[in-house]
Amino acid sequence: MTFKDIYHQESEKPYFQQLKTFIQQERLNKTIYPKKDDLFKAFDLTPFDQIKVVIIGQDPYHGEGQAHGLCFSVNKGIQIPPSLQNIYKEIESSLGVKMPKHGDLTHWAKQGVLLLNTILTVEANKPLSHQNKGWETFTLEIIKAINRLNQPICFLLFGAHARSFKPYLTNPKHCILETSHPSPLSNYRGFSGSQVFLKCNQFLQNQGVQTIQWQE
Repeated sequence: MTFKDIYHQESEKPYFQQLKTFIQQERLNKTIYPKKDDLFKAFDLTPFDQIKVVIIGQDPYHGEGQAHGLCFSVNKGIQIPPSLQNIYKEIESSLGVKMPKHGDLTHWAKQGVLLLNTILTVEANKPLSHQNKGWETFTLEIIKAINRLNQPICFLLFGAHARSFKPYLTNPKHCILETSHPSPLSNYRGFSGSQVFLKCNQFLQNQGVQTIQWQE
């Protein structure tokens, strides 16, 4: 099973046809993020057979130049968002490494970290503007397919939205690590000090899988 298989399977369905039409119309007269070329970047950089870790986000950043198809990640040259700053702090404190001065997580994606938003587009300056348009149906099929994969995978579920996918993660080969969201509003409720990235690497190591180099 590959991302293309799921895409072809889902793209024939009425909900996806409606979603496609909606996005095309939106792009005609509104600013929509990420740009078309980056829409499926997470899957381009992290093919199914190379997935080691899945991080689930909600929808893309809605500010100019931020979103580029990977959850929590922003283009180089853009200020690091608060949630990602807290992620970096947690990695630095638990692994004793120095994180980069930019927020581009492409180097994670290339090592097998699927950075998956469950809504893949957003209108500029309007968070959750593309909620309930069809993306959630599509990305749930992706998550179900990843659950069926035979390789050991660590799911990092940050916050209530990500944790809502736990019922679909039933494969005993996989590891599920849950914390609060790293945003400043909930970072202190369990994300900070969770050592979640260290635990993730310990799981991979125990499975004989190359660990993630979180620092660049």
